Amino acid sequence: QLQLVESGGGLVAPGGSLRLSCAASGFTLGNFAIGWFRQAPGKEREGLSCISTSGSSRNYADSVKGRFTISRDNAKNTVYLQMNSLKPEDTAVYYCARSPGQYCTMSTMRETYFGYWGQGTQVTVPS
Repeated sequence: QLQLVESGGGLVAPGGSLRLSCAASGFTLGNFAIGWFRQAPGKEREGLSCISTSGSSRNYADSVKGRFTISRDNAKNTVYLQMNSLKPEDTAVYYCARSPGQYCTMSTMRETYFGYWGQGTQVTVPS
């Protein structure tokens, strides 16, 4: 059964850091580009970052550029999102998703482009 499972969320003080993990099962993660999204209450889902199969291509939304870093370990079938300098506006449910191909760009970071999603992990940064 194809599955993506996010973990690593939690409550963190402003300026703190978290590392989210996206573990895949039922398919070979290394064959697909992976994206990270988030959705805050009352807001649309926002594409944050995506990484190609080899990790050579990484893209970021302006809202997280310079603070978040996406990476992957294909041997562990896992993609990571390192989040530093967290702000209250980063509070959201964070999701990883599988693209249909090996590459992705910020122009492809749309919900409809990604076919498989995890259940999400909550990140809370109090003000």
